[in-house]
Amino acid sequence: MKRIKKVLWALAVLLVLIIAGALIFVNTLKPDYSGEKTLPGLESTVNVFYDTYGIPHIYAENEVDAIKALGYVHAQDRLWQMELLRRVAKGRLSEVFGPDLVKTDKFFLSLGIDDYSAQTVANLDMNSDMVVLSRAYLDGINEFIKKGPTPVEFYLTGLEKEPFVLEDVYDAVGYMAFSFAMAHKTDPLLSSLRDKLGAEYLNDLAIDSDTSTVWIKNYPKVSMDSLGVDITNSVAQALEKLPIPQFIGSNSWVIAPEKTKSGKVIFANDPHIGFAQPSVWYEAHVSTPNYEKYGYHLAGVPFPLLAHDRNLAYGMTMFENDDIDFYYEEMHPSDSTKYKVASGWKDFEYVTKTIKVKDGEDVSFTYKNTHHGPVLNGIADQISQETPVSMSWIFTKPKNEVMDALHGISHATNIEEFKSALPKIHAPGLNIMYGDAQGNVAWWATAKLYQMPDSLSTKFILDGASGKEEPLRYLDFSENPSAVNPPWHYVYSANNQPDSIAGMVYPGYYLPENRAKRIVELLEPKNDWDKESASEMILDVTSSVNPSLITELIKMFDVTTLTNEQLVQVDSLKNWNGHYSLNSTSPTLYHRCEYFMVKNTMEDEMGTELFNKFLATHLFKRQIAWGANMAEGKWWDNVHTKDMVETRRDIVLKSFADAWTSLVEDFGPDPSQWTWDKVHTVEHPHPIGQVESLRKYFNVGPFPVEGSREVINNMGFPYDSTGLYKVNSGPSTRRIIDFSDVENSISILPTGQSGNPFSKHYKDQAEMYVQGKFRKMMMNQQEIENTAESVLIFNKE
Repeated sequence: MKRIKKVLWALAVLLVLIIAGALIFVNTLKPDYSGEKTLPGLESTVNVFYDTYGIPHIYAENEVDAIKALGYVHAQDRLWQMELLRRVAKGRLSEVFGPDLVKTDKFFLSLGIDDYSAQTVANLDMNSDMVVLSRAYLDGINEFIKKGPTPVEFYLTGLEKEPFVLEDVYDAVGYMAFSFAMAHKTDPLLSSLRDKLGAEYLNDLAIDSDTSTVWIKNYPKVSMDSLGVDITNSVAQALEKLPIPQFIGSNSWVIAPEKTKSGKVIFANDPHIGFAQPSVWYEAHVSTPNYEKYGYHLAGVPFPLLAHDRNLAYGMTMFENDDIDFYYEEMHPSDSTKYKVASGWKDFEYVTKTIKVKDGEDVSFTYKNTHHGPVLNGIADQISQETPVSMSWIFTKPKNEVMDALHGISHATNIEEFKSALPKIHAPGLNIMYGDAQGNVAWWATAKLYQMPDSLSTKFILDGASGKEEPLRYLDFSENPSAVNPPWHYVYSANNQPDSIAGMVYPGYYLPENRAKRIVELLEPKNDWDKESASEMILDVTSSVNPSLITELIKMFDVTTLTNEQLVQVDSLKNWNGHYSLNSTSPTLYHRCEYFMVKNTMEDEMGTELFNKFLATHLFKRQIAWGANMAEGKWWDNVHTKDMVETRRDIVLKSFADAWTSLVEDFGPDPSQWTWDKVHTVEHPHPIGQVESLRKYFNVGPFPVEGSREVINNMGFPYDSTGLYKVNSGPSTRRIIDFSDVENSISILPTGQSGNPFSKHYKDQAEMYVQGKFRKMMMNQQEIENTAESVLIFNKE
């Protein structure tokens, strides 16, 4: 017995030692928010005050020292995120996650972002202010890599840390330029539909923006004289595995003094980005005697993409312009190394790349380039080799000055300096929003736009051989849409179609008018805006479009055929104001009906595969209201029912019946239980959280969440047969900057400031976010020092 007790005692001691060792080890992995460190190359001491939410307020005697410290503190909270982001363009995700990511790596290598970054860096002026500051930021990151604790994800994946270089910064920006990716989802699909069904079906699709919907108005204040299925599938497969989020859309509005209670500008912005953990933005307040910004940083990028100071504020939404075109290439009949151009035959350029694969053999592959860009055949296994399709992307064509633009806008002191940096943003297309303490409000669409031949639609795969379907010219920046201090006293953007300055409609993948209509509806009549009312507006969850659509369709119902429960719910839908609250049943019934209506209308012609791809496009979002309001059209008929020709009314009634049956199956026969909170939830996924046993440690959520697709508080979700609306994108931050009280401006992040799961700031904002709460963006130095939770001091050597 004594021997057993001794053994048990020894085991207990061993277990305690193991647990203690594990706790000590975990504690060493936490970020250091206090204490003193040496940072090589500093000219003087830098003080970093961390506020209650882990946001660093960096005070230094010069900007180079400040941004070096920024690199260090950014890395200690977000090194894993930085690592993944720089690996995308380099085709190095398989090195971390194994063979499942080979297709993704192939795809991104073929885009040429990394080669373009290397070419750009080779031609930089290394003495320019932009480069000096960028290298200081990288020095800070690399000092953390050298001396700081290794994030737990590196241990779990077996990944070695590597220093960061300038090419990594450009690769991160290049990924942002691509991440919209709507052309890949739309153009090949439309080409397939045209070839399969004919032009008559396409006439009833909302391919171009409806001129009767809300467009963004210009006010520049200047005088102004089957293969498709393969491509769509290949891109879907590549992006499906991507372990970092994509940029989606966004809202922003800037209210001029004439419409505010204080007589000062109010600025609001909430960029819509795929949800992930950590969330996209890293907040940091940098202050020196000659420079100050409270900014939002992309992982591995030294200059903030969103920022403000006491003098001006700026933010962004996605422009949604079309900057990718696909071309059919004609191969030489007897020489497969050549393809046809307008002047004759030209040699393909062959590019060979090698992908390192974790737990597998290296994968080498070769793809072809034309003067348009990479040939997708051979990159994706399922694309036929017979007809080459190349991709022309504006990002990799002109000189890359995007980093100079980000440096320029973050250092501008007035509207003219700010505007002068914008022409350097050639891609991605961005709506840049601006407001300042002098009372200016402005919006500029930034992108290298180009004009195509008249009547040519860039929404289909083009003819690459004739030379007749090429861009005619690049537009001057003055021809881009914009509005500066318009007489209606506000500017806004909601990814909707902008009106033209250049006398042409700018091709794009614009979202429907829903959010724009609601924004204008709220902004137009009110002239006493303040921070509180602006913060209520950014949380608005009411659709201006859906109730009118329901009213139109309910007219087709024969109430004598409905049960008492159905009559109650139809009456509730009829009186629904479009508000998406958690305890409401109308949103659940509406979206279930909407899904079945689109499915019953279009899947019979498209087929299941194409239909599911269609659901992932902005075209689908525009089609909902457009299509439902079409009294006649070929889509209404079900091609599988040979004995009858269905009408819109037939499809509406069948869709309601299908939706009702599916809701009863999912939630029972009591419609009062069909509440929005049961189907509309958000979870922020971490790549390691894909392992089920680790999900609760790395993922954040799920939470029931108010809102929906295409309301101001835009919570995007994919449509599928499950009827569960798992939110995968939404506001990546909500910011309200009031120039009458700039030091009390407010914001929120979706989860937390830190990407380190052992930090208390990993998810400390998550519940605040879903509850619609805000926190202060602190700028007052005395308040920051007095309330700081901790201080981290960087000393020079």
